[in-house]
Amino acid sequence: MNSLSTPIQIIRPETIEFGSGTIAAVARFAKAKNAKRPLVIADAFNAARVDVLALPGDLSVFGEVKPEPDIPNLEKALAVARTARPDLVIGFGGGSAMDLAKLVAVLCTGSPTLADVVGVDKIAGRAVALVQVPTTSGTGSEGGIRALVTDPATRNKAAVQSPFMLADLAVVDPDLTMTVPPQVTAATGVDALAHCVEAYTSRRAHPAIDLYAIEGIRLVGRYLNRAVKDGTDREARSGLSLASLYGGFCLGPVNTTAGHAVAYPLGTRHHVAHGLACAVIFPHTLAFNMPATEAKTAAVLQSLGLPAAGTPAAAFDHAYRFCADLGIEMRLSALGVPADDLGAMADEAHAIRRLLDNNPRDLGRDAILQIYHAAF
Repeated sequence: MNSLSTPIQIIRPETIEFGSGTIAAVARFAKAKNAKRPLVIADAFNAARVDVLALPGDLSVFGEVKPEPDIPNLEKALAVARTARPDLVIGFGGGSAMDLAKLVAVLCTGSPTLADVVGVDKIAGRAVALVQVPTTSGTGSEGGIRALVTDPATRNKAAVQSPFMLADLAVVDPDLTMTVPPQVTAATGVDALAHCVEAYTSRRAHPAIDLYAIEGIRLVGRYLNRAVKDGTDREARSGLSLASLYGGFCLGPVNTTAGHAVAYPLGTRHHVAHGLACAVIFPHTLAFNMPATEAKTAAVLQSLGLPAAGTPAAAFDHAYRFCADLGIEMRLSALGVPADDLGAMADEAHAIRRLLDNNPRDLGRDAILQIYHAAF
């Protein structure tokens, strides 16, 4: 864990508009920038309601963002962008739409390809403005500098990280999340929780980021169940939107750990939604890491409003019940993951060193396989 004297860069969008009705800030920004050719990157649902953005100029829309987008999906978006020649890109949707918007914004001009920029700080700049508008409360992608797409050849996620992918404006209007169904609300809420918990317990954890992490955890504990039970609860939706944003703040300087590494193969190999995959894995990695993070695990449980746990088994039980009580299916077998693929999944997860090396406790391939079997 890093000390207060350890240097850290806290990365946030230049401007953040937060609260009910702030969607109007998108049009104000576009007009202030004199945008003539805005391009919206969205899934089909949000593509059908782009009118709420009230964008000026010759509007183009790429409305085919897939859950867990892959490289072909990115290439289709880039083809639209190269025809539209946008001066403003808007990510409008969940993390998938916002991640593709980041990549489109940095790749739609010039000659770099995705292969040229995979990794850390390989982007030279960005020529178009970028706005992010989340419509779910989970990824926090509106506040971060990373984008992920799946390579279908390897079934692994290609990660790009650069401050040039940070939004000029993030508009977090909780009213846009009111139509999210209960099951998606639950899973994406646990994704936000996982971002905060993994950053808080990481080897790279830092007190300046712990503030966002522990408050994000508290907000999820207070509001997630309320939002699942009543999607029109504006206070609960606002609390979750803030928790998600705080989770995004955690990702830039610290990033996630084993929870996400173990969850990724569920999405890339078996198309389990990312938030759901994180929820299934969350109790297992929380309990696994507890011997190395006992005080912080206690703080996590307390912030969630859960009972204290003297043992990893008790921590697992409390976290598992928290997720299951939200209506989340916690068994891999019920999510269509075949038992004969668990070994290959463990191999893939164990290779994600950029995350596993952050984990507070070494997690070997056999231990990952044990987690999969326990979750099966």
